[in-house]
Amino acid sequence: MKRALLFAAVMVLLTALGVSEGFAQGESAVPFLRISPNSRNSGVGEAGGGLADDASAIFWNPAGLAFQRGQEASLTHTNWLPGLGLSDLFYEFASYKNHIESIGSTVGASVTFLNLGTIERRGQNNEDLGTFKSYEVAATVGYAAMATEDLGVGGNFRVIYSALSPVGTAEEQGKGIGTSVSFDIAALYRPTRLIIPGLGWDLGGNLGVGVNLSNLGPKITYIDAAQADPLPTNFRLGLSYKVINSQYNTLTAILDVNKLLVSHADSVRTDPFTKALFKAWGEGNLAKSLVTSGGLEYWYNKLIGLRAGFFYEDPDYGNRKFATFGAGIRYDIYGFDFSYIYTFSDDKHPLSDTLRFTLLIGWGSREL
Repeated sequence: MKRALLFAAVMVLLTALGVSEGFAQGESAVPFLRISPNSRNSGVGEAGGGLADDASAIFWNPAGLAFQRGQEASLTHTNWLPGLGLSDLFYEFASYKNHIESIGSTVGASVTFLNLGTIERRGQNNEDLGTFKSYEVAATVGYAAMATEDLGVGGNFRVIYSALSPVGTAEEQGKGIGTSVSFDIAALYRPTRLIIPGLGWDLGGNLGVGVNLSNLGPKITYIDAAQADPLPTNFRLGLSYKVINSQYNTLTAILDVNKLLVSHADSVRTDPFTKALFKAWGEGNLAKSLVTSGGLEYWYNKLIGLRAGFFYEDPDYGNRKFATFGAGIRYDIYGFDFSYIYTFSDDKHPLSDTLRFTLLIGWGSREL
């Protein structure tokens, strides 16, 4: 079986995550780690680095866990890339957070699973060699604490398992299975009092500014160690601001700016990931390589939520452009969210009409 067939499943995913002929953002392994995992944040343009106020913070900004109390568990399901019409391509994300009063910190955990479906095996002469199932999974644990009254810091550790082709072949040594580990470091600033000089505006209690450097770790090897692929290391700067914050009405504006830190230099395969990380900042057009996303979230009486957002990626770096919409309800300790993607494309984009559904339950869950 040729290498092209071995990685056929993951190439489908790379297409949807933005591969271009120039500086492609798909030149990393395990791109499923970049998928927006929950319906709430997906409804506001796939943003949340400055919000991070529920269990999904372990993805968007683990430092956000430091501001949370109580426990919460959530489960998200989506039929991934519905535009391709593949019924066995789906994505699952489960997350959990718990504030431990005795240590004054919050811990979190998540499991991400992407099923890439059933793949046909073909030999050198196109003979039928049967089928195999392809999938990827990552397990993450996180920790966050308050560094000061207004600043939370946090981090994650992650184990990654990618089974693109769990069967070996006579033509190539080994199997198409790769494992690696990664970690995240993050901070979130939420001032209780912040006066704007000359204006007298107090942004305290409404503003959130977060940074998250995620998926730092060694390259992942499938068959040939000399062709190991880097992880999708990402820098996220997130902002959130409660434009309206009253007893019955809350309107929050959310904005994220992302930079994928994957170097395209020929030496990247021999460089340690720390060196490649710095090289990525200086390659190509920095402004064009930034991905911008954001939106608005409205809550009435903390019971009914409505969301809308937009995601933009430059044409030279993937060309993903889509609008997002979503809604949510909360009742007692239970919650339900869903989101929808509308793509701006003449042709049917793989992400078109993507729906995400999230169920959650919280025990004494609240924010500082």
